[in-house]
Amino acid sequence: MRQGANAMGTLETATFRVYANDFVARDIAFTNTHNGVNKSNASQALAALVDGDRITFHRCAFNGFQDTLCDNTGRHYFRECFIKGGVDFIFGYARSIYDGCTLVSNIPLRSGRHAGWVTAHARRHAGDPGGFVFKGGELRGTGRQYLGRAWNKYATVVYYHVNMSSVVVPQGWAPWYAGNNTNDVLFAEVGCTGPGSDMARRVPWEKHLSKAEVKKFVDMSFIDDGWLSKQP
Repeated sequence: MRQGANAMGTLETATFRVYANDFVARDIAFTNTHNGVNKSNASQALAALVDGDRITFHRCAFNGFQDTLCDNTGRHYFRECFIKGGVDFIFGYARSIYDGCTLVSNIPLRSGRHAGWVTAHARRHAGDPGGFVFKGGELRGTGRQYLGRAWNKYATVVYYHVNMSSVVVPQGWAPWYAGNNTNDVLFAEVGCTGPGSDMARRVPWEKHLSKAEVKKFVDMSFIDDGWLSKQP
């Protein structure tokens, strides 16, 4: 795909789009080659748009640079997937668990860009059910990355037992649209390892969850009320 969001709406740039409920994909790579050569003036170019409920991806790959995977709405389960990008490369409103996934930054070492953002979650209200949960797996690659930035004031992202390389910037998180009002942003890390997991210089508004709160996010009931076992 050779057109970016400067030529069309962001969601329309997606190489692959799914709006149906109860969708399953296995062992498929979704790639958007826009920004593939010149990343100095990148634009939104989605490898995939996921916009239905009860969707799973098993051992799939998502390759892009800016806005690689739009995890937009619904409940989703990504198992042992590979996701590569540089800027907001996992973004949206969804309620999803990323189980044993590999996240790879592809920001060029000499790009002049200070850093990218792995996630941009967009939860708007306290009662909304969204959140990205990363269980196990790893974060590595080139360049520098924030773990996430708050697209909206109730953005929710949890990294649980993820191995993080030194691509992670010490501050860890950015407020973005939350501005100075970060009280309701829920960004957290629990039991992570690797040189990028050092929390000594993290932003002061990162949340420190109780055991009960951690369980609420990492338990499969966060997304599953029985639908996963019914999938083929």
